[in-house]
Amino acid sequence: MAFNLLIVDDSMMTRNIIKKALSITDYPLGEIHQASNGREALELMRQVWIDLVLADLNMPDMTGAEMVAAMAVDPLLKRTPVIVVSSEGNPQILEELKRKGVRECVRKPFEPLELQQAVGRVLTEKQDVAPAS
Repeated sequence: MAFNLLIVDDSMMTRNIIKKALSITDYPLGEIHQASNGREALELMRQVWIDLVLADLNMPDMTGAEMVAAMAVDPLLKRTPVIVVSSEGNPQILEELKRKGVRECVRKPFEPLELQQAVGRVLTEKQDVAPAS
């Protein structure tokens, strides 16, 4: 089973770094989509099946936190796991996001292995609960 990912960050360079870090793993990756803010991400997730979202918090138009809040109340998106990849270090903000369903938080700047391990944990969790075909 290949997993479709969505990378949400207003920096194209950061999106490309994340994509590169994940492309050198053994994870069964399918399509890797990109969005530059939460609003674009929500629109994309309503059109294309996404297994995992990696999202920054500080973006124009719609922040990552606003996107996570919108996903939490959307029946179609509320079960889609999210990993926050952000320079945000405020523990209260990160804890609130985890209460809203964020599975992992990776702090920028990150080591590729740190990001790969967080993605691996979430994908393993997702495989463990996937219905048998």
